[in-house]
Amino acid sequence: MPSRCSNGGGIRPGAIALIAAAAAIGLAACGSSGSPNPSASGKPLNIAYLSFAVQNSYDAPMLAAATAIADENHASVKVFDANNSPQTQYSQLQNVISSGQYDGVILQPILGTGLTRLVSQAIAKGIKVVNMDQILGPDLSTDQPQVKGLSANVTFVPTRIGTQLGRQVVAACKARNLNPCNVGYLWDIKASALDVAINGAFEKAIAADPGVTVTAEGQSFFRPATGVIAVQSMLRADPGLNLIVGSDQGIEGGAQALTTAHLTGKVILVGYGASAAALAGVASGAWYSDVAQAPAREGQLAMQALIAAIETGKLSGAIDPVAGLPNDGILTRANAGQFTAEWPG
Repeated sequence: MPSRCSNGGGIRPGAIALIAAAAAIGLAACGSSGSPNPSASGKPLNIAYLSFAVQNSYDAPMLAAATAIADENHASVKVFDANNSPQTQYSQLQNVISSGQYDGVILQPILGTGLTRLVSQAIAKGIKVVNMDQILGPDLSTDQPQVKGLSANVTFVPTRIGTQLGRQVVAACKARNLNPCNVGYLWDIKASALDVAINGAFEKAIAADPGVTVTAEGQSFFRPATGVIAVQSMLRADPGLNLIVGSDQGIEGGAQALTTAHLTGKVILVGYGASAAALAGVASGAWYSDVAQAPAREGQLAMQALIAAIETGKLSGAIDPVAGLPNDGILTRANAGQFTAEWPG
């Protein structure tokens, strides 16, 4: 595995660092000490950053961290916002490749299987590509690169998140002596490969306890406001819900819906994302637990790997952005003080 600049970038051992502090102090230090400086080559680097949705609160710290590393290395970053449209992102990548203007690409794919051919084209043309956050390819159970010549793959593994969520749900139901335990499952975008992979692993994990059953479903589309509506519908479908599980944005909405229904504290909440909202919820006991993600760390590592690839040709392979987190990245009330959120939720 390549160097992760483990004590730089504002990242404390065993903790996630605040994006503001990282961007202002640590990321620059990590970039200058661990990354080659493109200015030394006499040619500023042009980098295309293909975001799935710039306005998403999860993407903002990722972009900020990547930009901080680029600035430290005197590289120019052009941001392409797909705004959650796979078709738009496909066209954007086509245009980036055909323009001949870019030395490298950071790709945050919406539909990874639909972009592999274009990424291969970019690599064949000498453009360095680093994949980030979402899986690029058909296998969502691994963080290993699935496109030959990919400079780095800085991603979480969807099936791992699903497994961790399932195990946390089973643990929560046992902790509260709930049998049966009626679960409300909040999809984000039910048709997405990401959600299908997370859900498949989740279902396998809860199958270990026959008393745990999903009795209602909804979709949040990664928006708290939509999560409110979804959970309200789920409660109408099954007034006996014991637990709601989903991404942090959805769970934020779920918490609001429970407050309105006077069910706060009566329905367990389990999320994933390690957002500021999740950290506060878990620390207070309002949420049972949360599975950590590290968007700023992803942006930092992806840009460092891309600049290294452009300058030296280095292939960094798989890079795990949540490696080294306490308790295997599971945030609980007992260890909440060891985590600091990288994004608001």
